[in-house]
Amino acid sequence: MLSKQPYQIYQNNAVNTASGTQLTFMLYNGCVKFIQQGIKAMNEEQYEAKNTAIQKAQNIIQELMLTLDQEVEVSKQLLPLYDFIHHQLQQGNMKNEPALLEEALEFVIEFRDVWKDMMKQEVSQIKQGANT
Repeated sequence: MLSKQPYQIYQNNAVNTASGTQLTFMLYNGCVKFIQQGIKAMNEEQYEAKNTAIQKAQNIIQELMLTLDQEVEVSKQLLPLYDFIHHQLQQGNMKNEPALLEEALEFVIEFRDVWKDMMKQEVSQIKQGANT
């Protein structure tokens, strides 16, 4: 357990010092990881592990839904998509249907990749501002 402590300290520092953009990216990455774990566990008939992983992914999607600013137009467009992903995760978990989980995974990966591009643009703008 002692060997995990430096890694946990690093993770805590990464989260505590991350910008909102970076935190959202971390959430997307975590969601991808948990869906992939859920699919793997489902295929290996490890149903308890599958359920735990998919519930973690669902919790991340719920957190993303709760943090949407409904005054912003894109948030109004994202909410039904997040709801769809959450539904697919829930149904895939209950019915042991990897195809439903894979569909949700595709959406989350696409969102993550778009968010990654936004982060790159943000860093580029910061660098340009520092150079002026």
